[in-house]
Amino acid sequence: MTFSRRQVVLGLTLLPLSRHALAGEADVVSASITARGEQFSVSATIKSNDTGWDYYADRFEVLAPDGSVLGTRILHHPHETEQPFTRSLNGLEIPADITQITVRARMKPDGASGATVELAVPGR
Repeated sequence: MTFSRRQVVLGLTLLPLSRHALAGEADVVSASITARGEQFSVSATIKSNDTGWDYYADRFEVLAPDGSVLGTRILHHPHETEQPFTRSLNGLEIPADITQITVRARMKPDGASGATVELAVPGR
């Protein structure tokens, strides 16, 4: 498939808009994973639209490629004055056949989420 110069320019012009459209109420803007023996530590930096106790990023989750939740870090309070913020989940066990994970944040009360980050599991 080939594209005309006009189609390429239009696509490049709209690219920043489409990336912004993917931004949500709770975006994972960066993440890292570290092996600690047989377990792992996952850190997530989250930017969220916290407005107080009724609406805030209340957790981040580590997902397997099939979407199942491998681990959850509960966030016990709003971070409306601390944006973005970083938290870690330690002692995470990841089955040996999983080579990649996804980190996503969730909002209280509706579970809305935004941008996610995919990470390769070290040593796999």
